[in-house]
Amino acid sequence: MRPLRIAVLAHIRHPIAEPFRGGMEAHAHQLVHGLADRGHDVTLFAAGDSEVNVALRPLVPQHYDSIYPWHDFHGTDALNAHLDAAFEGCLHDLAGYDVVHNNALHRFPPRHAQSAGVPMVTSLHVPPFGALQRAVHSADAPWMRYTACSNHLLQSYWPDGTAPRASVVPNGIDTARWPVSSHGNGEAIWAGRITPNKAPHMAAQAIRMAGLRMTIYGVIEHEDYFNDHLRPLWSQDIRYGGHVSSDDLALAVSAASVLMFTPLWDEPFGLVAAEAMVCGTPVAAFDKGGVREVIGTSGGALATAGDIAGLRAAIAQALTKDRASVARDARTRLSKERMLSAYEAQYRAAMAAARRRSPDRSGCRTTPALAAP
Repeated sequence: MRPLRIAVLAHIRHPIAEPFRGGMEAHAHQLVHGLADRGHDVTLFAAGDSEVNVALRPLVPQHYDSIYPWHDFHGTDALNAHLDAAFEGCLHDLAGYDVVHNNALHRFPPRHAQSAGVPMVTSLHVPPFGALQRAVHSADAPWMRYTACSNHLLQSYWPDGTAPRASVVPNGIDTARWPVSSHGNGEAIWAGRITPNKAPHMAAQAIRMAGLRMTIYGVIEHEDYFNDHLRPLWSQDIRYGGHVSSDDLALAVSAASVLMFTPLWDEPFGLVAAEAMVCGTPVAAFDKGGVREVIGTSGGALATAGDIAGLRAAIAQALTKDRASVARDARTRLSKERMLSAYEAQYRAAMAAARRRSPDRSGCRTTPALAAP
């Protein structure tokens, strides 16, 4: 495959920079650098305070959560106008690229790609919500492809099974950055955004029942939740390790005996669970959303979401897993290279369809459709 000029659109709530706020930021960072390592000419369209080693086209000077905190402004006219202006302002720049990889979670890019005949691969990373789902369903053209990070997520967008040109591409892990450890240190780890729907407090309760120690890592997204539900649990056995870099987190995850993964929301994938497994660290998790697909048959054990006693049993089961088998299976299924190859195949399909399209693009939307909700 010849080197391509690829525009990667990211969301702009957070910067694409270390230490990552969550899985979407980590995915975007790995994606642009992985494509560049394969010889492609990559430009990242993201918040201006992102930090990457590829060309950066700022959509806004700084990430919007620093100006319009999501928990205060979500759904408001002010934030929606800010987002609309950011993404509408970049659309004319997309014509000079061979293909666009859209991770923006905004309705404008798919609609523009349909009307302008721009080859686009849109990756879905979150459960469906109104504006995005309407854009995904209405922006249908042969040069547009869709990917989801799990079968569960794909089916949530197309529950009737009629997804056009859509496929599952699991998120991939840079296995070189996540070292394999043949033995755990007898302790547990929890990592992620510290927020109620991630439920680290339930992980802590189950760990205490199991008689183990645990360190919690991650950005504090909900101060009240952190103070009310986690601080009272701090002790010699349960501690907060802060929000650390990927390299420091990789060492901590690799050293642990079990990773706790406790989503209470419709988890699309579970990147931190995949990162743990490529280290050989088994996972004790709530069975929610796409988590079962990620963990597979050898990566750990599951409990019903919200069942702390069941999670305690899952810890015991996960600790019996053979770490070499956990790492081998995860590195086969969930590698960065496998993900990048799958995306390149999607790029080729979108570009080939764009070359075949009718010159008059009859039946396509026109640019004013961007304003639809």
